Amino acid sequence: MVCSMPRHVLLVEPKYPTKFPPLGLMKISAYHKLLGDNVRFVKGYSKSVRFEFWDRVYITTLFTYHWQLTVSDILAYKDLLHGDTSRLFVGGIMASLMAEELWRQTGIRPIPGILNKPASLDDDNDLIVDDLIPDYELFNGTQEKYTLLDSYFGYSTRGCVNKCKFCGVPKLEPKFVEYRGLIPYVKKIEELYGEKKDLVLFDNNILASKKFKQIITDILDLGFEKGAKFQNIRLRHVDFNQGTDARLMKEWHFKLLSKICINPLRIAFDHIKLKNIYVDKVRLAAKYGIRNLSNYILYNYEDTPDDLWQRLKINIDLNQEFGLKIYSFPMKYIPVYSKDRLYVNEPNWNWHFIRSIQRILNVTKGIVMPGSEFFYRAFGESSEEFHRILHMPEGILMTRGREPGTEELEWVRKFESFTANEKAELLAVLNQNRTRAALKKAIAKTKNSKLKRLLQYYLPFDWETKSLALFRA
Repeated sequence: MVCSMPRHVLLVEPKYPTKFPPLGLMKISAYHKLLGDNVRFVKGYSKSVRFEFWDRVYITTLFTYHWQLTVSDILAYKDLLHGDTSRLFVGGIMASLMAEELWRQTGIRPIPGILNKPASLDDDNDLIVDDLIPDYELFNGTQEKYTLLDSYFGYSTRGCVNKCKFCGVPKLEPKFVEYRGLIPYVKKIEELYGEKKDLVLFDNNILASKKFKQIITDILDLGFEKGAKFQNIRLRHVDFNQGTDARLMKEWHFKLLSKICINPLRIAFDHIKLKNIYVDKVRLAAKYGIRNLSNYILYNYEDTPDDLWQRLKINIDLNQEFGLKIYSFPMKYIPVYSKDRLYVNEPNWNWHFIRSIQRILNVTKGIVMPGSEFFYRAFGESSEEFHRILHMPEGILMTRGREPGTEELEWVRKFESFTANEKAELLAVLNQNRTRAALKKAIAKTKNSKLKRLLQYYLPFDWETKSLALFRA
């Protein structure tokens, strides 16, 4: 099976931000090392590889909204190979979802989907890349700091039984695979790379599997029972990282989950219509002693700002009622085939509201903490106050403390004097004039003196003194 002459293989992850290691490249690395090839990993386009000959270059892709950056890297490596597309392989999520468009843009025909058949990489052998143990040593000697490298991570199922319009999984993994044996997979990782602390599974809908009981049995047999410790020191964790579907959860699921060291239990809460189902399932989690939870909260899809606030508030109430720790992760909806992050679901949302949410979450690194004090200050004590917060200028929004400052109180006083029509006009000006220069011109043209004075607060101000004194006219 080993090639007569070892090939030189370059594995590339474009320079988009991600904390998770590229599992696909790790398996391709394992594949080529089994064939006796030399493998190197780089992040983005690296000048250090220009003067070496590469028999093959593999480029992975992630989300479609990384389009420009990813295409730029693909074209750079195509140029490095002097246009020899036979040596350049492109795959991953974006390449699978937008294969034809990527081909038209780059001249590279992507390899879509999962590498789950022999000869997927044009070699004459029986190896199935997706079945291989990922190469945990791929990043040795690089500066990349990925999480999960102290975890066994992979899949116990594949695909999803749902066909949600906002999700790309039906196209990426169209066939639902009920069960992939965990025990031999984990044992082989341990044999090759040593024991790992945690178990992280990327299953897209693990509760849809008829083999769920077997999966939990496997997890227990691997030493991840509730309270388990790694090397008798650190608590171990099991994480179904992609979340679980509250609609499929039954009480017996919680009974089984309570036996393993699940932390956190992630439950999706994508729409306010799921409120009763979601609350019932969280109460069952509490009943069975599962106290650390997390949830993904989709917004900017078919919801409103009120819906988002209510879902976040429900978690705060559940935390207080049952003594839980539910960490919420609001996730902005971006269409599956979007090439950037700019999508706004109008009229329910608008650019300024989306920016305000992002500013709040930037402070918390994307997490809404379980505590009520933080929540009420960050998101307001009512949906009405949340609406007011969404209207705030960046300077005030980003510098609010435990108590309102002078600038905030002044802005609130002026804002609350506005009629509904004036507030709509304010938003229209802000959404249509997104740069300082454009906003200054819009202010100069504004005839409504009340609006003119309030708009001054939306111009950048002195972050050192945090003073808006110039704009108090």
